[in-house]
Amino acid sequence: MLPRGAIVTGMDLELRDRVILVVGGTGLVGSAVVRRLRAEGATAVVASRRTEDGVVMDATDDASVRSAVDRVLDEHGRVDGLVVTAAPAAQTLDPARHADPAQVLEAFDTKSLAFLRVAGAVLPVMSAAGFGRIVGVSGQNAFQTGSIAGSVRNAALIVIAKNLADAAAGTGVTVNAVSPGIVSEDASSAVERGSSGQCTPEQVADLIAFLLSPRTASISGESLAVGHRRRGATGL
Repeated sequence: MLPRGAIVTGMDLELRDRVILVVGGTGLVGSAVVRRLRAEGATAVVASRRTEDGVVMDATDDASVRSAVDRVLDEHGRVDGLVVTAAPAAQTLDPARHADPAQVLEAFDTKSLAFLRVAGAVLPVMSAAGFGRIVGVSGQNAFQTGSIAGSVRNAALIVIAKNLADAAAGTGVTVNAVSPGIVSEDASSAVERGSSGQCTPEQVADLIAFLLSPRTASISGESLAVGHRRRGATGL
């Protein structure tokens, strides 16, 4: 058995020299995505509010998003892929305020609209080039109740991704969402009934890297769970 965190190569994902912007690239999932992409030979550009390895971006601010994307274009000449993992951790949501409109609005802005802002900034460039891959990281809270703020911010991202995918159909640009369960370096393989499965950052990164590949031209508008999708529930 391979050690946890090992990067396996085999099928060529054709990512070598592709320029891929990873928003939230210093976080738990984002940093795993950056490592995976660089192992594939891609140019992974980290975007974060604070980073010394990439570009500074506040995904809640239109001007900051535009400035960061322009800098990537100035330095690399193109953007072949976009991954948006940036969002406050679910643990930062106050359970006592899960139905508070102010918290719901903030959660929506910092995750769903953050994805929309950055995707909207790169889509014209990708469409003009005839190629692009966009992946937004949602979460399995989208599929369950108990936290309006948690459900809305994740479900809305999936809906936004589907709308963008449909608008981009036929242009060579795909847009998909990835919905992890609990992400942990020490993820358990057990899946309790009524719960979603756990997954490691590397497992999330593996799926994202696949969706960024030119080989996945026929996959767009999808929402894919990482870790077992909530056990005991179904949805079409």
